[in-house]
Amino acid sequence: MRKKPSTRIVTIVTNLVLLCITISSMAQEPVRPAAAPAAPPAFRMPARIISPEILPDNKVTFRVYSKNAQKITVSGEWQTGPGGAEELVKNDTGLFVFTAGPLKPELYAYTFTVDGVRTIDQNNVQVRRDGASYQSFFIIPGSESDLYIHKNNVPHGTVNKVWYNSSVLGFARRVYVYTPAGYEGGTQKYPVFYLLHGAGGDEDAWTNMGRAAQIMDNLIAQGKSKPMIVVMTNGNANQAGAQNEVPPVPSTGEQGMAAYQRYAGKFEEHLVKDVVPFIEKNYRTLTGKDNRAIAGLSMGGMHTQTITNNNPGMFSYIGVYSMGIMNMGPQTQDPAKIEQERITKLTALKNSGYKLYWIAVGKDDFVYKGVITLRETLDKVGLKYIYRESTGGHTWANWRIYLSEFAPMLFK
Repeated sequence: MRKKPSTRIVTIVTNLVLLCITISSMAQEPVRPAAAPAAPPAFRMPARIISPEILPDNKVTFRVYSKNAQKITVSGEWQTGPGGAEELVKNDTGLFVFTAGPLKPELYAYTFTVDGVRTIDQNNVQVRRDGASYQSFFIIPGSESDLYIHKNNVPHGTVNKVWYNSSVLGFARRVYVYTPAGYEGGTQKYPVFYLLHGAGGDEDAWTNMGRAAQIMDNLIAQGKSKPMIVVMTNGNANQAGAQNEVPPVPSTGEQGMAAYQRYAGKFEEHLVKDVVPFIEKNYRTLTGKDNRAIAGLSMGGMHTQTITNNNPGMFSYIGVYSMGIMNMGPQTQDPAKIEQERITKLTALKNSGYKLYWIAVGKDDFVYKGVITLRETLDKVGLKYIYRESTGGHTWANWRIYLSEFAPMLFK
């Protein structure tokens, strides 16, 4: 006869089974640490910040997230007068917001100032460089800005950064060369347009600030402009290339007027003796004055005048943007002599058989009086020209328009 297990033994076994079940349960579902408490609203960064946001009515909203900033302002090209700034409003999440406009169709550059520190818009990948200054930008689409927009449905040209040796300046320099769509795979020869920047700029200015490649692509695609090569040089004779990429040429130690006199006229001489021969040797170009055009803005307009005055018969198409006759430096020593020399040179230019002399300036431009002097001098000589007066001042908004209007007149 079998004995029944004692109550004590049954209890022990039961407890062991329960313990095993408990351990197994703990192994399958480990204890997880308690979730961290949610951050207060002021420390929550939005998942995605859209800035700038162009709204259907052409208003533009700017946004900056900063949990610590006290004051943020935006300064942009839509504002009137220098030093304009508008303050962004901070909400309870740390997001600063401001809406401008509505704005007319145009390209607008802008920067933020965060507690006194100037910066670009960290949420906008569209950035441009103006000399040593970087700015964010956006384009309000419309008929006025249509040429500035990169379009996927038109053929695109190519911009190459090319090095060449300058015998005049004594060092290698860089130039930007735009070739029209189809150049690389073709055999056709093209006329050449030499396009010069202003003070503070470099060989990058016309593509970066002026949207030259987009303008030329769109004009050519629309049949408004002939396909052409566009050469964009560095007008600073003491630079090898754009200061953000190319080490500066060793300084001579000269300052002020000594430095000015050292390089006065050197860029103009080197364009004629170095740049033009280099382009015509290395690119498929049509040669002769009727296949060459030159234009420049501000300082580049002064370079254009000097080059064409000193080399009549080299360029048939001449454009002077936002520049007139501005006597400065050595020119102030004997203005009567300088004026007579200018008239003699302009007379030779008049007799050279040029096809177009085009002058453009904004009515609010600080060089406006100098443009009046230039026109009076041309009238005295009898040199025919076309005069274009726009609104506004000494701005890229005007210079993009001038390029858009001048290029279709070339090589007709």
